[in-house]
Amino acid sequence: MDAARVGIITFPGSLDDKDAARAVRLAGGEPVALWHADHDLRGVDAVVLPGGFSYGDYLRAGAIARFAPIMTELVAAAEAGLPVLGICNGFQVLCESHLLPGALLPNSGLHFVCRDQRLRLENTDTAWTTEYREGQELVIPIKNRDGRYTADRETLTELAETGRIVARYVDLNPNGSMDDIAGICNEAGNVVGLMPHPEHAVESLTGPSTDGLGFFTSIVKRLVNA
Repeated sequence: MDAARVGIITFPGSLDDKDAARAVRLAGGEPVALWHADHDLRGVDAVVLPGGFSYGDYLRAGAIARFAPIMTELVAAAEAGLPVLGICNGFQVLCESHLLPGALLPNSGLHFVCRDQRLRLENTDTAWTTEYREGQELVIPIKNRDGRYTADRETLTELAETGRIVARYVDLNPNGSMDDIAGICNEAGNVVGLMPHPEHAVESLTGPSTDGLGFFTSIVKRLVNA
């Protein structure tokens, strides 16, 4: 494979699709623009669902985007093993699509939160986290209104016992997420949802760190070496 082709889906209201594409490019991959109304994944090797406010979050965050035409193709491909990363609004869409369990509810303080956040990596075996070491702490921006991860206790226990909690908040839980959860994955580890924004921490000039780049280099190296 010459270069990993990573699709970036744009929904009405997506804000971070260009940032995600730049992160993929900096990691050595080839970003491929995908449109919400199409039924074509264009043969990509992985997909990123970027942050933003798809369809204005008018119904519930991610609830309308879940029915976008391209999601029919994406759900089937993800269930067949396609690597998928959902960031912030993308995480919400993955939960609404039932590719990940639980839901993202309004922040406990009912305010939009925007800050540089410390995280701890709990699972480095997913398709998107192999460039990190377990227990590594990162500083990555977070910006959300509906970032409070919520699930029933049985689901939370299962996520913890099966190693499916990808990252937790450290020092401060900015949105009230249960068990300090900042990211989770599916059982196969190919689908990951993150509330923080790694695409905003890939260059020292514009981010608080370059700690987020590893999510993108992980998938690019995995695909190139497959």
